[in-house]
Amino acid sequence: MKPFLSALALACATAACIGVLPAQAQDNWPSRPVKFIVPFPAGGSADALPRILSEKLAQRWGQSVIVENRPGAGGGIGAAAVARMEGDGYNIMTTPAGPVVTNGIIQTLNYDPLAFEPVIILATAPIVLTVKLSPNFDTAKNFIAYARANRGKLNYATQGPGSNSHLSALAFAHSIGTEMTAVPYGGSAPALNDMMSGTIDLFFDNLGSSLPLHNGGKLKILAVATKERIKELPDVPTLIESGVGDYLSFTWFGAFAPPKTPRDIVLKLNQDFAAAMALPDVREKFAALGVTPGSGSPEDVAALVKSEQAKWEAVARRAGVEKK
Repeated sequence: MKPFLSALALACATAACIGVLPAQAQDNWPSRPVKFIVPFPAGGSADALPRILSEKLAQRWGQSVIVENRPGAGGGIGAAAVARMEGDGYNIMTTPAGPVVTNGIIQTLNYDPLAFEPVIILATAPIVLTVKLSPNFDTAKNFIAYARANRGKLNYATQGPGSNSHLSALAFAHSIGTEMTAVPYGGSAPALNDMMSGTIDLFFDNLGSSLPLHNGGKLKILAVATKERIKELPDVPTLIESGVGDYLSFTWFGAFAPPKTPRDIVLKLNQDFAAAMALPDVREKFAALGVTPGSGSPEDVAALVKSEQAKWEAVARRAGVEKK
């Protein structure tokens, strides 16, 4: 899954990016437990990744690391809460891109997504087209033909208005010339549960959440939104192979501190997250989730946020979706 890292242009070595840390951050922080705020429910990749890292960082810091889920509004509830917290390094948001990149494209937010202090990219993962088990959805090409012939009849799960899953589905529908109905959820886990019950037809999900269910025969991944097939699913075609133009989509997870967090704390967090993600057992656990460990400086994260906002805003406007 190296193409995802190269796509993010995160080629610089972490140590070179962050430079020498001020002694103040090293000496005084952390002096009490640190909390990771996850703005999505338990059960998906957004929840699993910080829990893996929390164990290693607790050892590194000599302090407890608590993972707290604050789901709702496509991650907006948790993000708004973090935006109001003191920037002292003791509350860190670990999240997919939605709350800081795409949610504000479609809805008016009660926080400024650009006010957060970017820390580091935690992981990247391909987006996959996951569908419920159905004779009509046996291959990607047959599914696309069915979607075109049944305009407006299919429903798709999203992680909330403006989420990556929502905009990926809009781009897909626009590319194949059809319409589908969005059904918002608080995260991947509840959406996938409803897909298994048959009430939801499709979901543009990250690989990590859907792969175990695909392998277990409970749902089916029909295609991947990558340039080339991926090693985890060598027999599954890309959407490009399936006739959906130059369709590409991926998701990423990042760590963000509240606004006005001191620079020395941000750099210390960046260094320590990078060290944890470099551990062999962490990399193995990330691989089992279908994600690639991230890297990069806070500036890399900020640049990625801006480029992704521009990309997905163009998708939303092309699909005729206006901000509410």
